[in-house]
Amino acid sequence: MSAGEKSFKFALLAGATVVSLAAPAFAQDSTDEIVITAQRREQNVQDVPITLQVVTADTIQSLAADDIGDLSAFVPGLSVSNSSPTQARYSIRGVSTSDFGVGTDPAVGVYVDGVYAARSGAGLLAFSDVARIEVLKGPQGTLFGRNSAAGAVSITTNQPSDEFEARLSLRAGEYDKRRAEAMINVPLTDALALRVNALVNQRDGWLTDGATGTDYDREDNWAFRGALRWDASADTSATLAYTHDNVDQDARPAIGIVDRTLPSFPFPDDPATYVSPFDDVIYNDAIDNHETRSLDEATLTITHDFGGVDFTSITSGRYFETENREDEDGTNRIELYFDTNNVEKNRSWYQEVRFAGQSERFDWIAGVSYYDEHARQRSDTVTTTDGLNTLAANVFGLPAVAVAQSLLDAAIVDSSLFGHLWGEDMINEGEYSAAAVFGDVIWHATDRLNITVGARYTHDEKTFQWFNASRSAPELDAVLADPAVASNIGFFLPLFQADYIFDLAPYTAAGISCDGGVIVQEGVVCELSDSWNDVSPRFVADYRLSDDVMAFFSFAQGYKAGGFNSVQPGSRFENEDVDNYELGIKSDFDNGVRFNASVFHYTYTGKQSIELTDTGAVQQYITTTSDDEAWGADVQVDWAPSAAFNVFANIQYIDATYADFITTTGVDLSGQATGEPYWSLAGGVNYSRDLPDNRGTIDVSVVHSYRGESRCNESTSANGSCIANAVFDPGEAQNRTDFRGYWTSPSSRYELGVYVNNMFNERYVTGVNNITAGTFGTPFVSVNEPLMWGVDFTLTY
Repeated sequence: MSAGEKSFKFALLAGATVVSLAAPAFAQDSTDEIVITAQRREQNVQDVPITLQVVTADTIQSLAADDIGDLSAFVPGLSVSNSSPTQARYSIRGVSTSDFGVGTDPAVGVYVDGVYAARSGAGLLAFSDVARIEVLKGPQGTLFGRNSAAGAVSITTNQPSDEFEARLSLRAGEYDKRRAEAMINVPLTDALALRVNALVNQRDGWLTDGATGTDYDREDNWAFRGALRWDASADTSATLAYTHDNVDQDARPAIGIVDRTLPSFPFPDDPATYVSPFDDVIYNDAIDNHETRSLDEATLTITHDFGGVDFTSITSGRYFETENREDEDGTNRIELYFDTNNVEKNRSWYQEVRFAGQSERFDWIAGVSYYDEHARQRSDTVTTTDGLNTLAANVFGLPAVAVAQSLLDAAIVDSSLFGHLWGEDMINEGEYSAAAVFGDVIWHATDRLNITVGARYTHDEKTFQWFNASRSAPELDAVLADPAVASNIGFFLPLFQADYIFDLAPYTAAGISCDGGVIVQEGVVCELSDSWNDVSPRFVADYRLSDDVMAFFSFAQGYKAGGFNSVQPGSRFENEDVDNYELGIKSDFDNGVRFNASVFHYTYTGKQSIELTDTGAVQQYITTTSDDEAWGADVQVDWAPSAAFNVFANIQYIDATYADFITTTGVDLSGQATGEPYWSLAGGVNYSRDLPDNRGTIDVSVVHSYRGESRCNESTSANGSCIANAVFDPGEAQNRTDFRGYWTSPSSRYELGVYVNNMFNERYVTGVNNITAGTFGTPFVSVNEPLMWGVDFTLTY
């Protein structure tokens, strides 16, 4: 029995134990009011003057979502790439951060129970006993801190309660989907309560390797969360929570789009040779393809009521390790072999102390926070000597390995220069700290008018290292050690001893130096240190036009700390700043209609990106800087014409362009689109009906999402990541429709349902990767998942 099968059966056994201990069900009052903490206070969602969308636990269940990436299509303005859980990328209103590695931070802050999730390696976790998710659009620097310049995603889990609760959820579906989640909440004493949640999620791959028959894109993860709450007194409470998240699955597949039956791949790649990526057959040969993560986190939250002043302390420690080795050429041909392996180890510690109080006229919050992190990363690149021969032929016009081999053959030297692995590493290490002081005051100027003023001061310090190790090719070195080989290949010998992938020649030639004047060079540690300061203010005015309608205006600044490009030695960049203006309205009418809308405009200054460009033998990622701007609107409509029927829609329109940007190749993109589509929306209907003779309730929901056509610019058109070809259009509009129907027993104890995701089997290219297009002529793509269906069973006490 495999470890995965053991863990799945253990979860089923744990669930059975929970059910056997369960007490009679208890009733809960239903309410339309959603309480959130977007302003670090508990408030009705309709009273918060921020453009946001709340995803409840019911919505997560309805969409059969395993993580937030499965939900992003249904939250207009939010985009989450979850094809690689250890390297997820978040975007809000078209603003995201390029993958610099551990040298930088994301522009979208992710928080779990108020704790910053930090690196992307830990930014996408399996849903485990989640109560709600708040997606806050626009900069949230004052309330949430640095690195939430584009917005914030705040995930809140269920806390221990004073009532006995137990739940077992089972899911089975296509591609042998198996998911089990068990929860138990036990009041141990009048002052102690324990809540434990465990889940296991597994699925076979939906892609098939055409050469080996192996499944690709398997899922295998499990998670555990336990929380112990102690009410030390009527005024003091402490909650200690521990989380473990484990991932052990396939790395992101590379779906090749060049006809693999050609005797040699065209270089540069020719769209006329592209083949459809939608037959779900791939050819990947990455050695030991895998993606793993082991994460542990402990959080202690202490609250105390000083009599009109509430005190909160949050202390959190987190450690995780990740590894992600994936195919980068989309073929199984040795002369085109290229894989990368990203290895990370990360330790972080967070402390926040805040005070809050309210009176007839003022509602205030103030606090301090400190964050400390040690991040380590090793970026491995592996090819073969056959691949180096292709690289040399394509880039320099000389198949150096083949020519050298012909010299050995002519000299009748029985040795082969082909078939050997060639690896290079870039090793990075970072020490980061951030201290902040913040405050936010809501002045209830009149019964209808509120004025909010807030600010956060942040001081960031970072030290970062690069170390480019010598290339590793032990089998090749053994061949080169033969005097007969060395003497006969002559001129080519130094070529086999040099590095090509992490080529530092451009930096050395440019005289780029690290602190102390040391020139960037192979085998020498390059270390830089820097610090940044920022004040992020916030001003909001909201006015109650009537009992049902509230209008608001807000201005907020966001900040993302400067940093370093992990694959560009000696690079550093300054902080990013965003100014956001917003005018909105929120309304909730007695006739069952809820209407929220806002218009916004932001300017994003100093936005850092990385651009894949030619700097020597191979392509490299170089830091670029742009100023972006956008204006747009968000609209949310909910209508419940009856107790049984509900219609809802969320819409975003955005016009995002570069205000000032010149690419590394000299192309001026100022005034051109950043790529974000004009429109994105999600909507659906829900119908609920009580069955006659007290036989329970049936609920049916259909949800549809739409993401408009990507807006191309000169750069995306030139590199082929936006322009349609004969077999696919990477920028086409995308649609997805999900269905769920379920029956709930009269006691609400049992629930049985069926779900269908992507029910019309709409297929799209979701990304074009050109990392090897400039060397091997092997671009590859990612595509969305096909139709997936399954059944759910939930038992609740």
